[in-house]
Amino acid sequence: MFLFKKWRRKRLAGREFPEGWLRIIEKNVPLYGRLSSEDKAELRRHIPIFMGEKRFEGCRGLEITDEIKVTIAAQACVLLLHRKTDYYPGLSTILVYPRAFVIRRTEHLPGGVVSEEPQVLLGESWHRGPVVLSWDDVKHDTADINDGHNVVFHEFAHQIESSGGKGDDTIVLKNSSSYIAWARVLQKDYEKLRHATAQNHPTFLNKYGATNPEEFFAVVTEFFFEKPRELKEIHQELYNELKQFYHQDPVSYLT
Repeated sequence: MFLFKKWRRKRLAGREFPEGWLRIIEKNVPLYGRLSSEDKAELRRHIPIFMGEKRFEGCRGLEITDEIKVTIAAQACVLLLHRKTDYYPGLSTILVYPRAFVIRRTEHLPGGVVSEEPQVLLGESWHRGPVVLSWDDVKHDTADINDGHNVVFHEFAHQIESSGGKGDDTIVLKNSSSYIAWARVLQKDYEKLRHATAQNHPTFLNKYGATNPEEFFAVVTEFFFEKPRELKEIHQELYNELKQFYHQDPVSYLT
């Protein structure tokens, strides 16, 4: 099975990248234009493998097109650059809604009270389950690469976090001393954000990151790729740890 998967991936990566897909990336994923020629070539090798292994399903009548698949795949694969990867091994399906979607989430309150509150979501990620995305918000977030909001980066960061980096050649997850430093810095900045949010103080990072450590990791991943210069200036230790984790230095993309 392993040898077949390896052979299949090599075959997919070796195919000529379709011109139509390249036009989609150049139009819809402006971050691609900032990458080096080597990184662009690596990304073009990852995308066909990702698309060949993941199933895209349209919801609420949305027809899945190459534009939808390539736009999402390109951004998901940005997080995999420079690493040996197993392409999000816990993920098989990506559900795409035309716009923000509503779910009912059950909450168990004190006294045995059960509450079902509707929530409007732009995206969602499940461990060993699907990634769910709003196509309208994918397009909106992708178009502005400087606002610190990117629903694809956010939800696929959850996939990396929930799998513990499984299948990825990630220094901080393979080296115990690096992991300790990584955890210390993330915990410190997470607690700072929680405190500032509780006190209703202004923050650079999105306050949604104060929800829990998992959301904090997803939020800082968005800022790492979309507002790297500011993140490095304000949270230098955090930036350096993310640089080791992702094997990338997005500040260099700006020069």
